[in-house]
Amino acid sequence: MQQREEKQLDASVESLVTRVAHLKGSLQSFIYKLENEYERLSWPSVLDNFALLSGQLNTINKLLRNEKTPSYKSLVIIPLLLSPDRDEELAKLTEQRVPVFSHEIVPDHLRTKPDPEVEEQEKQLSVEAARIGPEAAQKQIQTLNKLCSNLLEKLNNPRDDRDSESSALRQNKPSFNPADTNALVAAVGFGKNLSKCRPPGSVAPGHTGQTMMSAGPTLQQVTIAGAAGHQPGMSGQVTQQQPGQPGKMPSNIKTNIKSASMHPYNR
Repeated sequence: MQQREEKQLDASVESLVTRVAHLKGSLQSFIYKLENEYERLSWPSVLDNFALLSGQLNTINKLLRNEKTPSYKSLVIIPLLLSPDRDEELAKLTEQRVPVFSHEIVPDHLRTKPDPEVEEQEKQLSVEAARIGPEAAQKQIQTLNKLCSNLLEKLNNPRDDRDSESSALRQNKPSFNPADTNALVAAVGFGKNLSKCRPPGSVAPGHTGQTMMSAGPTLQQVTIAGAAGHQPGMSGQVTQQQPGQPGKMPSNIKTNIKSASMHPYNR
């Protein structure tokens, strides 16, 4: 009877190891695709990989619930040999994850209960959950469901609605600074905040502090001078403008007017 149970246990463990190996291979293949072939990976292919993994997990659960499978919860694993030296056979079986079966590794790999710190946290959570009454718990559940519903509603909104909202926000946002605009208008229209330094070469030789434009004729004076060139009788009435005397024409312009009036084409 005992030998039969041992054979049945060995067969179930072997079958379970085979199923887990298949699941592990599918996981490795899917992870490789996600890391190296994500550019060519399509959503239907991702769904197929998830379906394969889900089917393999369901197969393992069915195997564990099978009547012929012994209850693994009633079985205890006891380490018979502990050694600080490297075990090549163990490293090969565990794919180099457990090269040594020592006193330091055994409590972690053969543990059937959570760590003491985790157990203490679970007890605290259980105590806090017991303090909350059914009504308060129901209110918290309703609040959480409402938040989740609002989040799902926002996520399920059409993309056009989100684009229209973003475009409306961009249109309402001002694209200029009123203070900078006013400063620019004041500078162009009234010369506000502009530098008062004169450019080099703007002062005429021998006239300190007086620019060339002050001694030159204005637009109105040039027009009158041109008109006087066509009337020889008025050329003698033009008086010479002295520097610094506004309203009078310079001598060089007067000479040009006289020479223009004596030209044969102007007679």
